[in-house]
Amino acid sequence: MIKKIDRDHHRFKQILRGRIRKDLKRYVTHRELLGRKGRDYVSIPVSHINIPHFRLDPRQTKGIGQGDGAEGTPIAVGPANGDGKAGNAPGEHIIEVELTLEELAQMLGEELELPNIEPKGKKTVITVKDRYTGIRNAGPESLRHFKRTYKEALKRQIISQTYNSKSPVVIPFREERRYRSWQDKQLPESNAVIFYMMDVSGSMGDEQKEIVRTEAFWIDTWLHFQYKQVQVRYIIHDAIAREVDQHTFFHTAESGGTIISSAYKLCNQIINDNYDPEEWNIYLFHFSDGDNWGELDTNECFDILESSLLLKSNLFCYGQVESPYGSGQFLYDLRERFTGEDKLILSEIQDKDAIYDSIKQFLGKGK
Repeated sequence: MIKKIDRDHHRFKQILRGRIRKDLKRYVTHRELLGRKGRDYVSIPVSHINIPHFRLDPRQTKGIGQGDGAEGTPIAVGPANGDGKAGNAPGEHIIEVELTLEELAQMLGEELELPNIEPKGKKTVITVKDRYTGIRNAGPESLRHFKRTYKEALKRQIISQTYNSKSPVVIPFREERRYRSWQDKQLPESNAVIFYMMDVSGSMGDEQKEIVRTEAFWIDTWLHFQYKQVQVRYIIHDAIAREVDQHTFFHTAESGGTIISSAYKLCNQIINDNYDPEEWNIYLFHFSDGDNWGELDTNECFDILESSLLLKSNLFCYGQVESPYGSGQFLYDLRERFTGEDKLILSEIQDKDAIYDSIKQFLGKGK
């Protein structure tokens, strides 16, 4: 039986989730609004919630605390703050709501109207799932089948004419206990790998990297929701490219020039060595301010895209983060060269507020 307080608590949690859903765009575009992140949960501070509280009945004329009273002794006197006058405005109540990453992904998908992805390749990753297939006479108590056990005991009492309908107490004997049985079943699972590539040349500052970090969090959340197995690889580049861990990816100091083809070559090499495109869903995300070292290298990037990366990947997404020091030319070159290419998604990210639309552009095709 569900207690009333549990029902009220559940309803209050639904109200909080509704507030998060209403303000989801604000959470998407401002990563600092996300609180603690665990392995499967994220905490989000929600403000402007009216906390349930007790209120005295105004019709009552007597009770505790009635009357003029007398001046009492101050307790815990300390330095005064403010003007010393009582306020009449309500306080801002902030509550941390804990959501699973799956709930957060569902909200994102509904808000952005993202289609579910139809994955390819279901042979490489195999998971083992326990499936209940029958009933046994022995087993652990945690798997006891109460309905079957009750039926066996009731059957015995009816046959032996010991069942009393006025006092229907049914106590099973040990040999009447029934337990669920199971077998291990191997299930193929779709698997995916995400490559994040980022320009860390001198024109990419902290603000640009924060935009990339925020967008990557939401892309990760959605793709982990769509796939059971997800691997993430990080590549940074200036004039040369190298693979790094997540912390290094987002905290490397900017310096040097820009040769974008170095990142594409390294990414292609890692795919060839580790990920068969027939069995892996491959997602490539490249973030840059659009500067590149000359037309010669831009043409080399085009060659790698046409001959390798676009053929092997589900999507190649290029996000151009606006920078006061970047020309932004690379996006226009891509747009001119690959007009009509379905796997190439281009997005201009002018500031944090543009993250929302950029995610929808990248993930809105359901590939």
